[in-house]
Amino acid sequence: MSTPADETAPAEQVCSAKGCRRTAAWGLLWNNPRLHTEERRKTWLACEEHRTHLETFLGSRSFLREVVPVTDL
Repeated sequence: MSTPADETAPAEQVCSAKGCRRTAAWGLLWNNPRLHTEERRKTWLACEEHRTHLETFLGSRSFLREVVPVTDL
């Protein structure tokens, strides 16, 4: 469900929400400070419909660092 931001982006950028196969429009950059260094970023992809849900999930755990358009990844 997650991919380090420094890896090559997949050819097909699909939403990370469970069961969703829509094309992603947003990259949610996050890290878990208990496991990752401050510079480390993992990426979840989100379609328009699931962006808020995924942001809320990561934000409630204080993992969300930045949201960018998928074209900026």
